[in-house]
Amino acid sequence: MTDDRITQNAAAVAQRELSTLVERTPGSKALFARAVKTMPGGVASSFQLGDPYPIYLERGIGPEVWDVDGHRYYDFHNGFGTMAVGHANPIVAEAIEAAARNGVHFAVTVERTVALAEELCRRFKVDQVRFTNSGTESNMTAIRVARAATGRDVIAKIEGSYHGHVDQLMYSVLPGADVMGGRDTPAATPKSKGVPAEMAEWIRIVPFNDASAVERLFEAEGSKIAALIMEPVMMNIGIVVPQPGYLEAVRELCTKYGVVLIFDEVKCGGTIAPGGAAERFGVQPDLSSWAKSIGGGTAIGAFGGRAEIMDQINQGAAHQGTYNGNPLSVAAAYATLTRVLTDDAYDHLGRLGARLAAGLGKAIDEYGIPANVVDLGCKGCVTYRSEPLTCYRDFLETNTQLYEASYPWMVNRGVFMTPGDEEQWTLSIQHTDEVIDRYVDAFGEFCAALTT
Repeated sequence: MTDDRITQNAAAVAQRELSTLVERTPGSKALFARAVKTMPGGVASSFQLGDPYPIYLERGIGPEVWDVDGHRYYDFHNGFGTMAVGHANPIVAEAIEAAARNGVHFAVTVERTVALAEELCRRFKVDQVRFTNSGTESNMTAIRVARAATGRDVIAKIEGSYHGHVDQLMYSVLPGADVMGGRDTPAATPKSKGVPAEMAEWIRIVPFNDASAVERLFEAEGSKIAALIMEPVMMNIGIVVPQPGYLEAVRELCTKYGVVLIFDEVKCGGTIAPGGAAERFGVQPDLSSWAKSIGGGTAIGAFGGRAEIMDQINQGAAHQGTYNGNPLSVAAAYATLTRVLTDDAYDHLGRLGARLAAGLGKAIDEYGIPANVVDLGCKGCVTYRSEPLTCYRDFLETNTQLYEASYPWMVNRGVFMTPGDEEQWTLSIQHTDEVIDRYVDAFGEFCAALTT
């Protein structure tokens, strides 16, 4: 069957499945009508928006969640990559309960904060760390420290990447084809209203998987550039894996030109390997940022790296935060990293990820769907493009209509997914073969429906 015919079928599937979704979720519809009166879009974060409304959840246990209508789902959303431990993990819950009974906040460093810092340094092979409350805060402060260390102001980032909603990094985040500039000269287009136009003076954009573009930029402006911040694996357009030699070349160029290399490991740190992307691909940045799964579901972030760069905090590079390293979050994070996300856990996640990717790939091949699967153990995705993505511009070639049909299809069959074709699944250590096979079966039925 031709791709055009599959796309036509997808439109019909999407219409039918959305109608079914609305029929089976009156509780979410009612809560949405209530929520929009007090929250823009009816949600706490714009990432939580849904069409025609979000599915509101009530509780989660292990690999499962229940919505406000009482429907049970196997969870592959997992809090946008936060819940690698699974829901209500007993080890994490015990740590949170103990912290709650002993004081959740002092705005004073406690022993467990020190222990967590030691564990992060060990796991990610860095000299020193500081704590924050989110990935946005971690990246924001890493940028400040890099500027202080170099005495430079300009920041380079990857085209199409997202590093949090701080103004200075909200450029070239999923730009449309009409505003993204040429392939060799990507534009620094702001993602959001309310960002001063003058801030574009301090940002430069390069494509992912193109070390030559980085070299050209550094040759022209290296003396102005404080840092290159990048996800070593792009995870805001599905998943884009670095091509062989790319990260190594970027590392060499940053060293040559005195540019601080920052790995944004908010999504991949703690998920794709015990030591994140730095371990998996064998390239060590100057600074890294972490959040999401390191906290076992609590609000925590961190950044860290070489001691001489982190020492800028002692020399006037400001880093504050009332809740930084609070006892509740560090207790959950310490339990997560030392007792839950162990080497055995990553073996389990790797096996499950391979099982899921193999099952989905088989269905794609059997029915001739223009799609491909990326497997990174705990993380993975289906991208509706025949060839794997290498950069943001490839993402613009994906068939969004296939995704728009797949989301309600999977949700209606008990598989809870992230809203948006730019996202990916997250497995938890509480997922089982049964959970994986339910996803595979539902996806196989979806592929069959597209070609019927």
